[in-house]
Amino acid sequence: MPTVQKFIENKTKQLAYFVRAYLDQKIIYAELDLFFWDTMEEWAQIKQGKHLPYGRNENVFWHLMHQIHYWPQHSLLNDLCLRGELESCIDALLGAGQYPFPKDCIGIRP
Repeated sequence: MPTVQKFIENKTKQLAYFVRAYLDQKIIYAELDLFFWDTMEEWAQIKQGKHLPYGRNENVFWHLMHQIHYWPQHSLLNDLCLRGELESCIDALLGAGQYPFPKDCIGIRP
């Protein structure tokens, strides 16, 4: 049975790929939105580990998930401050410690 830790490990690279592809206009917003909802459906199946403390990656992961769902598609593409935040989150998730974790990116589990 999948755990929270395994779920985050498996979905982190996918999230980074979809967000970066959308920001680079390689995919349309509908694909990013579909990824969001598919991920939420998979999350609903996770039963083990939800009582455990968050890891740093998990905080950033959920923050990034919230941002792509909360902000309208034009803001994701055109708001330079928001884009910078999204890129920082992606870099932190993929950098494996090479990049500092954004201090204001503290997402919570749905």
